[in-house]
Amino acid sequence: MHTTTPLEALTARIGAVGSAVVAFSGGVDSSLVAAVAARALGARALAVTAVSSALATGELEGARAVAASVGIAHEVVDTAELAREGYRRNDRFRCYHCKSELYDRLDELAARRGYAAVLSGANADDIGDWRPGLRAAAEHGVRHPLLEAGLGKEAVRALAHALAVPSAEKPASPCLASRLPYGTAVSAPVLEQVDRAELALKRLGYRVLRVRHYGRLGRVQLAAEELVRAGDPGERAAVVAAVRAAGYDQVEIDERPFRSGSLNLSVTPVERSR
Repeated sequence: MHTTTPLEALTARIGAVGSAVVAFSGGVDSSLVAAVAARALGARALAVTAVSSALATGELEGARAVAASVGIAHEVVDTAELAREGYRRNDRFRCYHCKSELYDRLDELAARRGYAAVLSGANADDIGDWRPGLRAAAEHGVRHPLLEAGLGKEAVRALAHALAVPSAEKPASPCLASRLPYGTAVSAPVLEQVDRAELALKRLGYRVLRVRHYGRLGRVQLAAEELVRAGDPGERAAVVAAVRAAGYDQVEIDERPFRSGSLNLSVTPVERSR
C-alpha cells in the first residue's frame, strides 16, 4: 500500500483550492508554498510580494529570483501599513495591523483577478509563538497549507531542499519593524535607519543578524558563530563603525547569540490570549 508522502499531501491540499494568490516574502516557508502551488496549480498560481518601508533592502530582489526559480508568476503590491495608527503605535498587536493591510490588498487582487484563495507560509511551529497576524489571516479567510498539514520549520526546510528551492537555508527576515521594542513608534525614518545598519553589517559578511533600535542606541545581535568573529577587536571596531555610520550614537553588541522572536519574550500568557 502506498503511503502518502508529506510532499504529496501538501500538493494535494494546495491543488484542491483550484487557484491561489500566495503571500510571498521569498523566505523558506512562503517559497515552499509557492513552489508547490506552481506544481499543483500551474498558471492558476500567483506569488505576490508586499513592498513598503518595512521591507529590508535586497528582499524583493531575492523574492523575484526565487519565484523565477520555482516557476511561479510573481507580482508586487504596495502596502501602506504606516498609514494605520495601530501599526505606528507598535504595541503587541502591531503584526495584526500589518497583516490586515496585506490581506486587504491580496483579497482585493484575488477578487479582481478571479483567484479562489489566498495562501500564507505560516507553519506548525508558528502556533507556539506570539503571532497576532494569524488573527488577521483568520478574519480574511487565508489558508495556511503548511500549518494545516502539520509541517514545522524542520520539515519545511527538508521539503524545500527536496524541491531545490533556492531559499531553503535562507535565514528568517521579518519586517524591519520587528527590530523596534513594543511601544517605540514606527516611522519610515526609523525603519530606514535600521535597514542601513543591517545592510552595512551584511556587507561586512555577517549573515544572521538584527540591529535592535533603542533610540540613539543600536544593539547588534549576531548568530553564535558570527558572534565569535565579532569578538576580534578589529572586527568589533568594524561592526561598531558600520552601525554608527547608519546614524546611531551608541552601539552595543549583545553577548547573547541572536534568537528569532526575542522581543516577544516579554509577552505574558494573559497577553498572548487576548
